[in-house]
Amino acid sequence: MERFTTLLLFLLLFTSACVLKAKADGILSTYYYQELCPIAEEIVRQHVETEVYQDPNVAAQLLRLHFHDCFVMRGGPSWEVYLGRKDSLKASFNEANRRIPAPNSTLETLIANFEDHGLDIVDLVSLSGAHTIGRSRCTSFKQRLYNPQPFEQVWDVRQHEYFQLLRSQCPEEGHDNDLVPLDIKTPRRFDNLYYINLLRGHALLTSDSQLVTDDTPEYIVSNLVWQYAFDQRLFFQHFVNSMLKMGNIGVLTVEGEVRHNCRYIN
Repeated sequence: MERFTTLLLFLLLFTSACVLKAKADGILSTYYYQELCPIAEEIVRQHVETEVYQDPNVAAQLLRLHFHDCFVMRGGPSWEVYLGRKDSLKASFNEANRRIPAPNSTLETLIANFEDHGLDIVDLVSLSGAHTIGRSRCTSFKQRLYNPQPFEQVWDVRQHEYFQLLRSQCPEEGHDNDLVPLDIKTPRRFDNLYYINLLRGHALLTSDSQLVTDDTPEYIVSNLVWQYAFDQRLFFQHFVNSMLKMGNIGVLTVEGEVRHNCRYIN
């Protein structure tokens, strides 16, 4: 966490200096820093790559941070990011948590949450693939192991074995903050193993397991899981498209600010 905080501070200070000089025309573009900070992206990229190499967990932390502004990954696709966003002039911890789907969300809740933000089912399934890296605290899924909902009953021998492994890592009492990989097979690589794990019954979170137990028309959700499990290129393509869509939700440009500390307004 200390390494992540240091990296985040660097990113904030560096981009703040560039933004103060960059053209503030209220339009996002891939060349936002080109005139006065032409190597801005390369400098940030080098620092991020160094930090991720020294601590792979930083990749997942920055991936989650994309819900606000930033993104990085390990082994996944790349694309040109539209730059020029500003931070909001108000901050609400509770509002932020309300807008991000809970780990025990049902499929119906997930679909509704994404639709509220202009995202569709393809976005839901492809963005869920971000769980191919990172870890989750035991408290986020322990209820599945010891007090499951009726729709969460174990349905496969492989899922039963997976739950046994999880119980050994997350006992019923205590250890709530212990961390478990979201992807048991390749936890430090961005690939399509997340979807293969789902089909094997190795879904860590309730929200993950919901993707293979859907009753949507033509089973569109579970069909997408199967497609991504067999076609990593398709997953990467859809993931990039969905990341770009998510990155343009509620964009602030002229009317925002560059925070000195991303947790607080200036």
